[in-house]
Amino acid sequence: MWTDERLDERFDAIDKRFDAVDQRFDAVDRRLDGIERRMEDGFSKIDKRFDAMQHTMMRIGGGMFVALVGLIATQL
Repeated sequence: MWTDERLDERFDAIDKRFDAVDQRFDAVDRRLDGIERRMEDGFSKIDKRFDAMQHTMMRIGGGMFVALVGLIATQL
């Protein structure tokens, strides 16, 4: 037969187990936050490199266009 005291003890034990699970989830969340920050830093570096590459490609393309227009102008 379950008395109030036995039920209270049982629920206290269950609460302790849930507290332990919560602590584990908190530890995992802290680790994931660190990984997430490192990923964001890495992605921002990659974004900067792509921006620089795009800028370089635009300069090269513009130079080629100007050279082509100059070539056509000299042939007329």
